[in-house]
Amino acid sequence: MTPVELSRTVLHSVRAAVEGGELCVDVLPERVVVTEPGPGGCGDYATNVALQLARAAGRRPADVAEVLRKRLLEADGIDDVVVTGPGFLNITLADSGGTAAGLVAEVLRLGPAYGHGDALAGQVVLLRVPYEVRAEVVADAVVRIVATQGGRAEVGHGEPVNLRPVPAPEDPAPLGADAAQWALLHPAPHDRPRITADHLVQREGNPLFRVRYAHARTRALTRNAARLGFGAEPGPVDAREVVAALADHPRILTAAATHRAPDRLARHLVTVADAVLPHLPTVLPRGEEKPSAAHRARLALAEAAGTVLAGGLSLLGIDAPEHL
Repeated sequence: MTPVELSRTVLHSVRAAVEGGELCVDVLPERVVVTEPGPGGCGDYATNVALQLARAAGRRPADVAEVLRKRLLEADGIDDVVVTGPGFLNITLADSGGTAAGLVAEVLRLGPAYGHGDALAGQVVLLRVPYEVRAEVVADAVVRIVATQGGRAEVGHGEPVNLRPVPAPEDPAPLGADAAQWALLHPAPHDRPRITADHLVQREGNPLFRVRYAHARTRALTRNAARLGFGAEPGPVDAREVVAALADHPRILTAAATHRAPDRLARHLVTVADAVLPHLPTVLPRGEEKPSAAHRARLALAEAAGTVLAGGLSLLGIDAPEHL
């Protein structure tokens, strides 16, 4: 079960509790946020939905949490639910290793199409932008991202303007195509982009470098594994942060498309890169080790991360080099 699927499961339990008369809430949340458990928490994921509903339900958060706990224990894919603190629900998934393997297999099967959906199917998105380089670059990325959700975006320059990010303070062209794209797309639209040589530095302090380096490392691992005589095979992996980041990719793509916000995708790619980089040194056998099922599973996870990074960079109009 991915975080997105778990969010839907929790929301379904909330609705079932209301329909069953166990909770009295007039307005239900549109979505439920699930995160890693905080201090004092346990399990795979946690949510504060009970605290959010308590006032509307006229009950203590702990009481609301207990109602939802019983409902969640009946859901497929959930092994245990524990209430901690004032009313946090801590959820342990059943067969979390198998869940990770299934997610990785899905990413590898779909390739660059992973995360594509139909949230905007049949819709035509009209973008009206000013004659300004950042607005043009953002609109160009939005066209590609909207297409991943089944929609079609058309760009024009008439009034009223409906896509107006803060302009670049100077011409980004001297940075080169890729760094210029990143400099204009990574900041939120209300933030002024930095057109500086920092975007060209080949160090971990540069987010663009980390994203491209992580992708290049995954490709290198595939080549080196082939030389050692083994390939990727999805299986259980101990890399919760990576799995969570990959599982969140479809939601991020949908949000980036519906909100016309390629910056959300750019920041998500940084999250994926930062999650997978610490795990890459464990992929290949060391010393006298022989390739095992664990190595094949780690390689599959690395390849899945590389797939998401390459696909995301492509949508932003940025090259994903295999050698860096």
